[in-house]
Amino acid sequence: MGKNDLFKNVLVIGMGRSGNAAAKLLLSADASVTVFDGNTSADTGAFEDMGCKAILGEDALSKADPAQFSLAVISPGVPFDGSVATMLKEAGVTIWGEIELAWYFEKGSVLAITGTNGKTTTTSLLGQIAQSYNEHTIIAGNIGVPYTGMVQETSADSITVLEISSFQLETVTDFCPKVSAILNITPDHLDRHHTMENYIKAKQDITKRQTKNEFCILNAEDPYTEEFVKTCPASVVLFSSGKMPKEGFWYDNGVIYRVSGGQAERIIALDETHLLGTHNAENIMAAIAMADAFGIPMDVILKAVKQFRAVEHRIEFVKNVNGVDYYNDSKGTNPDAAIKAIQAMNRPTWLIGGGYDKNASFDEWIESFDGKVRGLVLLGQTAEKIRETAQRHGFENIYMAESLKEAVDICSSNAVDGEAVLLSPACASWGMFKNFEERGNMFKELVNSLKKGLMTLG
Repeated sequence: MGKNDLFKNVLVIGMGRSGNAAAKLLLSADASVTVFDGNTSADTGAFEDMGCKAILGEDALSKADPAQFSLAVISPGVPFDGSVATMLKEAGVTIWGEIELAWYFEKGSVLAITGTNGKTTTTSLLGQIAQSYNEHTIIAGNIGVPYTGMVQETSADSITVLEISSFQLETVTDFCPKVSAILNITPDHLDRHHTMENYIKAKQDITKRQTKNEFCILNAEDPYTEEFVKTCPASVVLFSSGKMPKEGFWYDNGVIYRVSGGQAERIIALDETHLLGTHNAENIMAAIAMADAFGIPMDVILKAVKQFRAVEHRIEFVKNVNGVDYYNDSKGTNPDAAIKAIQAMNRPTWLIGGGYDKNASFDEWIESFDGKVRGLVLLGQTAEKIRETAQRHGFENIYMAESLKEAVDICSSNAVDGEAVLLSPACASWGMFKNFEERGNMFKELVNSLKKGLMTLG
C-alpha cells in the first residue's frame, strides 16, 4: 500500500499527548484524520481546530464502520488486545503505534532503549553523549516527548535516542534501530500483558527487524536477556556487573572495564561520575556500549559520562532537613526498581511505598530491606497488601498514611540525624496522581516546606 493509500483515512486512537502529536504529524503529511476516544465526554476542540473529525465512545466507532479506515494509530495507553483494537483488527485495519508511525518519517540514525528499569537514566545519559558528539541529536519516546512530535526535525545526519516501553513495542513492525538495548526484564505491567512470556516478547521486539548489521546491547546478569543472546537477530554486545564477559563491558569493585579478547581495560570508576549504585553502573555501561557500537569516540563518551547528573525522580536528592537526607525515587514504579533504590542507600532509611496495584509481588522488595529500612510508611491501593507481605517476612515497624503529606509527616517526625527518607513506592502512581512526575514533585514540595528544628507532628 502506497503512502497516499495508507494515509487516505487514518484513525488516531486516544486523545492524550501521544494522540495529539500523532494527529499533527499525519496532518502535515496531508492525511485525512479522525480521532477517537472511549470517553464520551472528552474535549475534542483542539483536534477539531486542527481539522480532525472526532468520534467518542465505542458504540459510535462501531456504527461509523471501522473498515473505512486505511490505518489506525493507537496510543500506548490503549491495550493492543482491548475491545477497540480487536474491533479494528477484525475489520482488517492496519494498526500502528506511535513508534511505527514516527519511524515512517525518520531520516537519521536511531538508538533505542527498553527494559523494565533504568530506561530513563540510560536514555538521558546516551542522549547527552550523543549531543556532545552531534548537536543534531533528538531525545524522545517514553521519556516524555512523543517521537511523533520530534521526528520531522530529523535529517540524514541526525541521531534519535529513544526510550521505548513495552506498551509501545507491542505495535512495532518495520521499526529498526541501528543500536538497541534491553537493560533488564523483571515482572511488571502484567495487568496489561497478562503473562510474563508476553511481556518478555514485547521487550525483545525492539530487535524485530534488526540483523547482524545492527547491534543489540544486553545485560549478561539478567536471566531473560542472557537467554536472548542465543536468538537475538542483531550483533550482541554484553555488559555485566558480575562475571567478566569475553567481550563487552564489565563492572567490578567500583570500576568499569572494556573487555576485548578476554583482556579488561579500565575506562572509568563509578566515583568519577555523579551516579550511585550498581544499577547505575549497569546503566552507564549500557549507554557507553551503545555509543561505542554506534561509533562515538571513547574520549567523547567518557567526558559526557563524567558530566552527567541523575535524572529527576530517580534517587534524586531533595534536601537535608535536621540532619536527615530526603530522596525522591517516584520513578521506582515496580518492586525491582524500588529494590535498586534501597540498595543505593548508605544509611538507615525511612521508606514511603504503595500506590496502584499492577498485580506485582512485593516479597523480594521486603527481603531487600536487609536491616536498612527503619520504618515503612504505606499509602494507596496496595498499602494493605504490602503490609501483609512485610509482616509475613517479620517486618513490623509499619505506618499507614492516607496521603503523601501524612506519609512525609510521619517520616519527618521519626527520622533522626544521620538517617534518610526515601520515596520509592514500588507501585505506579495512578489513582492518587496523574503520573510519577506529579507524585515526585509533590513529595519535593512537601520536603522543601519542612522547617528545620521543628517536627510536623506533635
